[in-house]
Amino acid sequence: MAPVIRTIAMPADTNPAGDIFGGWLMAQMDLAAGNAAARRARGRCATVAVEAITFHSPVRVGDEVSLYAEVLGTGRTSMRIRVQAWRRERDSEHTNRVTEAVFTFVALDATGRPRPLPAG
Repeated sequence: MAPVIRTIAMPADTNPAGDIFGGWLMAQMDLAAGNAAARRARGRCATVAVEAITFHSPVRVGDEVSLYAEVLGTGRTSMRIRVQAWRRERDSEHTNRVTEAVFTFVALDATGRPRPLPAG
């Protein structure tokens, strides 16, 4: 599976200890899930829930972060999307999973109201 997003962790994204903020990583995950949701819904979507985000290890400045998203299931207007974030150390090929979560999105119409998902 190809990553939905690939980015580099930068110094502006760090906490005082020098590790990347969990909030920055969550935002990247939400972008990845939103990309998968918009493709499945063929249009506008909104995040309505995030289940049990788990941080396995820190991300450091300069690490390449790859985000993978897959649609786990759909309802009439909603989708559950699993996102995993993996890091590659800047100076090696070593990779490891750093976090994961399941996001729930709802497809929206032009007025911001839930709409049925198109056939799949």
